[in-house]
Amino acid sequence: MRMYDVIEKKKHGMVLTDEEIHFFVDGFTKGTVPDYQMSALLMAIYFQGMNKEETNQLTLAMAKSGDMLDLSSIHGVKVDKHSTGGVGDKTSLVLAPLIASLGVPVAKMSGRGLGHTGGTIDKLDSFKGFTTNLSEADFIKNVNEISIAIAGQTANLAPADKKLYALRDVTATVDNISLIASSIMSKKIASGADCIVLDVKCGSGAFMKTEEDAKTLARAMVDIGNGLGRKTSAVISDMNQPLGFAVGNALEVIEAINTLKGNGPDDLRDLCLELGSQMLLAAKRVDTIEDGKALLQEQIDNGEALAKFKTWIVRQGGSANSVDDITLLPSARIIEPVPSQYSGYITKIEAEEIGFATMMLGGGRETKDSIIDLGVGFVLRKKLGDHVDIGEAIATIYCNKPEVKESVLERFKNAYTITENPIKLDAFIKYIIN
Repeated sequence: MRMYDVIEKKKHGMVLTDEEIHFFVDGFTKGTVPDYQMSALLMAIYFQGMNKEETNQLTLAMAKSGDMLDLSSIHGVKVDKHSTGGVGDKTSLVLAPLIASLGVPVAKMSGRGLGHTGGTIDKLDSFKGFTTNLSEADFIKNVNEISIAIAGQTANLAPADKKLYALRDVTATVDNISLIASSIMSKKIASGADCIVLDVKCGSGAFMKTEEDAKTLARAMVDIGNGLGRKTSAVISDMNQPLGFAVGNALEVIEAINTLKGNGPDDLRDLCLELGSQMLLAAKRVDTIEDGKALLQEQIDNGEALAKFKTWIVRQGGSANSVDDITLLPSARIIEPVPSQYSGYITKIEAEEIGFATMMLGGGRETKDSIIDLGVGFVLRKKLGDHVDIGEAIATIYCNKPEVKESVLERFKNAYTITENPIKLDAFIKYIIN
């Protein structure tokens, strides 16, 4: 088999065989297929597309290019959740212990963030001593004993995806649905869960800016998961403003703790109940979404979800004291209100700009080597649809760099559009795809 022939075939819009797909993924991973030929094939795929079976096989080939986590020794139906990312997205911190509190095993591999805020693992660094560097044996043991473990992704998890993404990034071939969907799902397939629930964001703070694009991506990923034998569903949710009120690592941890106590923001709670009920339904723990939501709310109300969170933090090396006393978590030296420049109704928030402002404070990574300041960020006081008076606080800034504070505040304030007339808010949960 020659790479030239594979490129030629896809250039003319023909369907690649399973063998041809595994051939080029294998060859590129091992270095026998050079960058220039892989770039040519990626461009052919970009223009000609891939059908469902091709996309499934590309996902499987990338998943099999490295370690495939074997979770068969974990009792019960293993569930996992993946978010396409957003601003203020601390969902996993609430959802994982909430599901685990019902004895449903949550075996999750997570990564660190590269961009405006940290990933789940960065947020968990707020607990001194907490580690996600678990051996496979400890990972499985924790899930069997307490129904939850979150570990960092190994360097050998879907290595073909890492190489392919780096090449796509410099050849203008990132924004193709088959390539995006297979990239995301290859890591989920390699992580070994039986059921996968996808949290697909759309809006100004999301990768997919429109509802239609989000639906297209969600459908592609659900088709991949189901096609490869994993029960998969997707929830499409709004990201035209940050999720919840907190943006920043330790600040988001505090908001997650408050949500597990029953005092969290409505949008975060509603999203966790929707995603969680999909996970319970997939695991055959409940018969309906409504039953799932009621059961999850009960776990919050009776304190079981928070108790599981503490157990999990302690099991992976952290201290339960930081859950009970949030002043023990990282904080900032400068904590000040952010006054509104205008009076009126908040009609638009550029969520991505708030993310970038947080990164300027040190709350995210501009490069993979950037060191995150866990204590910085923003807590919003006003969101879409709210009325605000001039000089009234729209947020609180948490800052450790006085020299960047003013430029950060300018960027943050410019993310808000305030007008005389109120707006009608769009639905937060937009679609469910099974």
